[in-house]
Amino acid sequence: MSLAAYDKGRMLAKGAFGQAWLVRDKRRGQQYVMKTVDVSKLPKKEREASRKEVQILGALSHPNIIEYREAFEDQGQLCIVMAYAEGGDLTGKIKAQNGRPFPEDTILDWFVQISLALKHVHDRKILHRDLKAQNIFLTGKGKLIKLGDFGIAKVLGSTADVAKTAIGTPYYLSPEICEGKPYNNKSDVWSMGVILYELCMLRCPFDASNLHGLVLKIIRGVYPPISANFSPSLKNLVTILLTKKPQSRPSINQVLTMPVMTGRISQFLDDNVRREEFSHTVMHGLKTELADVSCFDKKPPPAKPPPGSGG
Repeated sequence: MSLAAYDKGRMLAKGAFGQAWLVRDKRRGQQYVMKTVDVSKLPKKEREASRKEVQILGALSHPNIIEYREAFEDQGQLCIVMAYAEGGDLTGKIKAQNGRPFPEDTILDWFVQISLALKHVHDRKILHRDLKAQNIFLTGKGKLIKLGDFGIAKVLGSTADVAKTAIGTPYYLSPEICEGKPYNNKSDVWSMGVILYELCMLRCPFDASNLHGLVLKIIRGVYPPISANFSPSLKNLVTILLTKKPQSRPSINQVLTMPVMTGRISQFLDDNVRREEFSHTVMHGLKTELADVSCFDKKPPPAKPPPGSGG
């Protein structure tokens, strides 16, 4: 496949790694998103990072993850073609509310789907590392949620691995990343707490006029309370996700066993997919009962923070 097979439309996003375009397949007439990365001048390490995203996308298949179609290199560009979510992203949806809160049922329906997507990712020893409202997309008249943009995802070589690179959007960074400490899958869970708070309150829990002030607020872990209009179970879920100590924070598998979540899962996964997703966790290529999966949830081994992190 080549760029000539697509008609390029408007630019959807532009970032450090490249651009995202709305494109149309000339043969089928269908719309897709094409992410283009200029790899012609990239250092070898960054070029490999871009190809890593392709491998990750190709390995993930789940109803709540943006579908990968194909990837190819053309004219020095790495082109990744993915499904187009016609409903836009959660950031746009939140802004469109103009201060009107979402119904609690809507918030929980969306959050369960994001959690199911993240479970699929974590079960395959992948960290997303950039979970935020802008990377969560709506389809099916806004009822179906899909997780996307794995541009800085990290595949763990071992379930006990601890990443040491501070990456992510500042508002959603976990305390351990802000402090320059090693982090693991629990950092994604913190970001999920920020997203859930944002869905409830239409703003992020931590905000400041500068990065230093924002980091201090995140490290302290103090935020304005959730509105009393929401149920105690929802407020409690936010509190649990935004637990400062990562070893005390639940894994996404544990989150999905909470009563506030369990009753909604069957709405979004059919019986076959649900059995596949919950009968085992994909670890080291083995089918392991969830009750036995602990290595990914334990406190990470001691590790020195990156040089100059101040941690």
